[in-house]
Amino acid sequence: MGGETTRTAAMKILLAEDNLKLLRHLAAGLREAGHTVDCAQDGAEARWAAENNNYDALALDIMMPQLDGMTLVRGLRRRGVTVPVILITARGEVRDRVAGLDAGADDYLVKPFSLDELLARLRALHRRQRGGTSHQLRVGDLELDLASRKVRRGEREIELTNREFALLEFLAQASPRTVSKTAIVEHVWDQHFDGGTNVVNVYINYLRSKIDLAGEPSLIRTVRGVGFALAAPDTP
Repeated sequence: MGGETTRTAAMKILLAEDNLKLLRHLAAGLREAGHTVDCAQDGAEARWAAENNNYDALALDIMMPQLDGMTLVRGLRRRGVTVPVILITARGEVRDRVAGLDAGADDYLVKPFSLDELLARLRALHRRQRGGTSHQLRVGDLELDLASRKVRRGEREIELTNREFALLEFLAQASPRTVSKTAIVEHVWDQHFDGGTNVVNVYINYLRSKIDLAGEPSLIRTVRGVGFALAAPDTP
């Protein structure tokens, strides 16, 4: 499994795989592509994470200790969890794929596969979840291209790190609503991130220094005691 990673809209993903070497390889590739990844090595750990966090997608191995991926998907669907799921397995027979899809999975990926294929399938799931194929987000004169991961304000192109882009995308998707620090931490940083640190404020300041140059209206607002909002200057 390998290949060059393809840039895509930032997602928060739960990756469950009992093969530690494969888990680390896939997680590293997904993070390099700009995603936030929580990892689990057994079905019970994956179930807890899926029920206690908000994810854009789950990538679950079928054969896991304690709880297999197919049973996990069935349980999540019975409890009304609708997050898109890709089942990962060495079983490639048609009946196995049918069983996985009937269990509630949205896609089925057979080992061995390339990282590029996993990324492409995640992009497809994300497009369906968003209800369209638009890769553009616009707030005032600020434009984000989710496919190329480029940001422009007016005629000026803005260079951002993966983490900065993920934070800006999350704010843009919520715009003009205010999002709390807790919501930002849950979506932009990994599951075990220490929310007690000041890193959200630090990254907000990074974004402001790049987005709001001298003479330009500020787009990122601090709502004291609540969180942050990305909004056009004329938004109430």
